[in-house]
Amino acid sequence: MATEQTSNEGQQEKGNDNAVPNASLLTVGGFRNAVFEQYRKAKENAEAYPYVWGSYLIVYGGFGLWVAYRYKKLRNTEDRVRALQEKLRTLRQERESNVKSSVVKAAK
Repeated sequence: MATEQTSNEGQQEKGNDNAVPNASLLTVGGFRNAVFEQYRKAKENAEAYPYVWGSYLIVYGGFGLWVAYRYKKLRNTEDRVRALQEKLRTLRQERESNVKSSVVKAAK
């Protein structure tokens, strides 16, 4: 039984040794090391599976281009609407000034 306890204790110590670096990754190594570690893992995965990452690039890159195109088209439409609103505003001001001047002339 004594040997079973020591082997269990040894396993618990190994488990704690594995848990300590993961738990203290942000505290001891800092945020920069954690980001670098994630970058390294992603880079290794991309090197191991280039076709998967290439398909992600094509799909999400195409989606990004489509969103950029639609955004540009929306902005152009907004600019045209603003220009038309400005024309209407100036026409309305001209009509109001004409109506006021005709009322003043009629009053004399």
